[in-house]
Amino acid sequence: MAQRIPAVDLGARRTSRVRVTVRLRPYMDPPSQKAEGPCVRGVDAQNLEISNWRNSMETVKYNFDVFHGEEATQQEVFLSSVKPILPHILEGQNASVLAYGPTGAGKTHTMLGSQEQPGVIPRAVRELFHLVRTTEEQGWDHSIAMSYLEIYNEKVLDLLSPSSQDLPIREDKDRNILIPGLTLTPLSSFSDFDRLFIPASLNRTTASTKLNHRSSRSHAVLLVKVVRTQRAPPQRQQTGKLYLVDLAGSEDNRRTGNQGLRLKESGAINLSLFTLSKVVDALNAPSAGRVPYRDSKLTRLLQDSLGGSAHSVMIANIAPEYKYYFDTFSALNFAAKSKLIVNKPLVRETLAAPATQVKRAREEQEVEHQRKRPKEDRKLPLDTSCPPPQPHSPSVLDRLVTLERLIMGCQGKDHLTVSRHVAQSRKEIQELKEKQKAFLNRAGDPGRPLEAKQSSAARTRKQAVVQPLQVSQQPPRQISVARKPSVCVPAKKLSDQFEVLPGKENMQSPGWEYQVDHALLDQSRQKILQVLNGGNLKELKGLQQIGDKKARLILGWRELHGAFIQVEDLTQIEGISEKRFSSFLKANILSSLGK
Repeated sequence: MAQRIPAVDLGARRTSRVRVTVRLRPYMDPPSQKAEGPCVRGVDAQNLEISNWRNSMETVKYNFDVFHGEEATQQEVFLSSVKPILPHILEGQNASVLAYGPTGAGKTHTMLGSQEQPGVIPRAVRELFHLVRTTEEQGWDHSIAMSYLEIYNEKVLDLLSPSSQDLPIREDKDRNILIPGLTLTPLSSFSDFDRLFIPASLNRTTASTKLNHRSSRSHAVLLVKVVRTQRAPPQRQQTGKLYLVDLAGSEDNRRTGNQGLRLKESGAINLSLFTLSKVVDALNAPSAGRVPYRDSKLTRLLQDSLGGSAHSVMIANIAPEYKYYFDTFSALNFAAKSKLIVNKPLVRETLAAPATQVKRAREEQEVEHQRKRPKEDRKLPLDTSCPPPQPHSPSVLDRLVTLERLIMGCQGKDHLTVSRHVAQSRKEIQELKEKQKAFLNRAGDPGRPLEAKQSSAARTRKQAVVQPLQVSQQPPRQISVARKPSVCVPAKKLSDQFEVLPGKENMQSPGWEYQVDHALLDQSRQKILQVLNGGNLKELKGLQQIGDKKARLILGWRELHGAFIQVEDLTQIEGISEKRFSSFLKANILSSLGK
């Protein structure tokens, strides 16, 4: 039987720079507004220029791997940018294609297309099946499977199984990104893909805005996994993955007119794209140290595509109208920085060792075991009719059971030898029992198991608590603390040590609020409520246990629902549970009293 072992020599790891393609969509404004002309102009197949907003008489020039003008077709984009990286997948490497750009710039059209003009995704999958048929004629077997997901409001949702909940993102010991629970569906032909992909695309979250009639409200990621196995020895097996990513566009809410749920979606999109920009900046500045992949679900998923081990292509989509000028300018700057990122692709391959090699290795291992065994054991004949006892049994008791079974199957002169081994094992067991008994005697109670003693001691510790500090009521911001002698009292009588403040009679257990003056407590809660309702981002971050992310969520909640009526409304913010809120309230009140 063959055994799977990792391949030893896969060749030196080579670097691969992220390739960047820029596609300019056609002018869509009415003819009456076209007189001012486009803000972007292509120079040649690799260069373009955009008007300088600081000086209208100057232009800013950019150089990319490929530039596609307004007349470029879907076929041209695919052939020049995506098709060259697909053969790497059948060599056991990963590849990624990312569509980036502002909302309304044509990213979804580039990736999906239409029935008459298919986009990058259907063309890439069709090409993969074509490459598979070619290599199958060269002695390889293949299996292809697909997964499809979206990242909506920082939640990973399975588009092939829409009823599923938010999925986690994990990383294995080899630093490969995994999503447990994500549907992985086998494909036997392109028609299978077409049958599954079109309904799943309709499950993606979209909505209408002032700038785009059908705006994507989430990042969509299609994963195509290809595993190929060599028929002849050494039976190499290679695994490659293709990520096809349609990113949601960055949005200016002043122009899109987003409100309510659209505003929340826009905030999540812009925050994830901002984190993506920070990742690119960190990769271009090695001295920056940590790369913030974990700051968002999107960058966590793209960890292999940017700065990882994949061949990556970024298709930056831009618009020619002047009303998109700053969005286009930002997209070109981001694409120029992404072009500097260098990945290190590697081959994911295993080999199957022939059965003869495995058998030889086992025989050598058995010889080594025989050499290390005691002389008494080596005298036992290696006969199938009466096999010797295992030299490395899991425990003495297991060895005894094995030897007693051998007694029943052995006959003749070997019976005496095996019996001697049984007697030796029984003697060892008796010695172990005596040592355990002596140990328990030293512990103080020979008839009681050690575990029971430990649990009893733990219960004793739980029943004894140190009497809490007594806080005398003083004028505001002056807390006098007096310690009583260190006396252990049962927990059930601690309620007698506290004076219940007015309005707190319904609380079941004594807490820190019992030790603070009621007037000071209410005053502190009012100050916290004022900051929650009127504070800016910096003031919100000044609160204890409120970071940048939660401060932004609080600002968004205020825009959607208005002012907080009471401090407890903070639990309606995503990520703030009852326990976290209690810790937040305690930290902020005690912090204000200590000032």
